[in-house]
Amino acid sequence: MRRSEAVLFASASPVPRDDLARVVGQGASIDLLVEDLSADLEGRAFEIAQVAGCWMFRPRAAYAPAIRAAADVGDQLLDLSEFDVAVLAAIAYHQPITRDGLKDIFGKEISRGLIGRLHARDLIGTGPRSPRRGAPYTFVTTKQFLVAFDLETLADLPEREQLEDADLDGGS
Repeated sequence: MRRSEAVLFASASPVPRDDLARVVGQGASIDLLVEDLSADLEGRAFEIAQVAGCWMFRPRAAYAPAIRAAADVGDQLLDLSEFDVAVLAAIAYHQPITRDGLKDIFGKEISRGLIGRLHARDLIGTGPRSPRRGAPYTFVTTKQFLVAFDLETLADLPEREQLEDADLDGGS
């Protein structure tokens, strides 16, 4: 159990099940191991979270304000504009999608710079080529997108109707 804890602690990114299995042996139950580690961390300032099919240590949400205040640690998405986030949401809900597809949603051209910013943060990646004339690139969300938004899978995205009811759909 402590070897797994060390691997999770030392990893800068979420650790896949296969990596944990290599540390503890293929016969061990990773789910039981994670449950034991979680129980061991009860009452501590951090927890084990499952994101994107992997596990990671993270501070408990209750400590986020203290962490930001003490270390000036901001969320990686804070420097994205509202429109950048809207484009990211459109990609998440309509993937794989081309720039032309995004143009259809927003009624205007989506700049390569915006796509580049999302790609540089590893929130989106290149998907399969579109079967349309010229075979344009498509865009899809990445594992880092799931981590950034604390999602296990894309199925955990809010239903589009919920976004519309909250007026968070950007008018799409």
